[in-house]
Amino acid sequence: MADVVRLSASSFHSSSSSLLTSFASTLNSRQPGLPPNFNLDRKSCSLPLSSSSVAGLSRLPLTSRKQLLSFKVHATITKTNQPKWWEKNAGPNMLDIHSTEEFLSALSEAGDRLVIVEFYGTWCASCRALFPKLCRTAQEHPEILFLKVNFDENKPMCKRLNVKVLPYFHFYRGAHGQLESFSCSLAKFQKIKDAIQMHSQSHFNVGPPKGLGDLNLESVSAPIEKPAVPT
Repeated sequence: MADVVRLSASSFHSSSSSLLTSFASTLNSRQPGLPPNFNLDRKSCSLPLSSSSVAGLSRLPLTSRKQLLSFKVHATITKTNQPKWWEKNAGPNMLDIHSTEEFLSALSEAGDRLVIVEFYGTWCASCRALFPKLCRTAQEHPEILFLKVNFDENKPMCKRLNVKVLPYFHFYRGAHGQLESFSCSLAKFQKIKDAIQMHSQSHFNVGPPKGLGDLNLESVSAPIEKPAVPT
């Protein structure tokens, strides 16, 4: 039985070699631009990048080899340079926050400017669906500062700020501290627009603006209580 298999394999090898030789002759006759020593033997037809593939590649004209390598490098750079969805920013009024210190500094430097903080997760489908509309809103309101806080990078801070669902939003303004907080999805994005309209009216600071000295997580973890409205 082993002899039969060996004979069949030998016959198949002989047939395959003759087929490749015939195909190479046809290709060389139809493509005069190829050098006379460009033959499609088993080495040059091998697809994996092995030593036999390199041997086949070396038989290509120098110009073709340069074009092939240039295409591979360009394709790799184009693929790796694409930013993740959460890495995109709408403009100079949208900042990424990577630490508690950056968060406190951004709130302090904003002064009396309205600040909207988005708490998101890279794995959160609702955050991803809402993000393009949030970017458009940031472009429509250059006077508002938008802060993006990655939940996984800032878990201790998020827990102290009572962020338990994503996406979640905080609204701040200078000495007034936190104005409002709520969760929101793409279907309920009107909530954000309504809050912007409500808090975009001009306000006067009561006392000096908060700085790093007196601004801490405890002071921004809960909104300021509004005075009771007489009935």
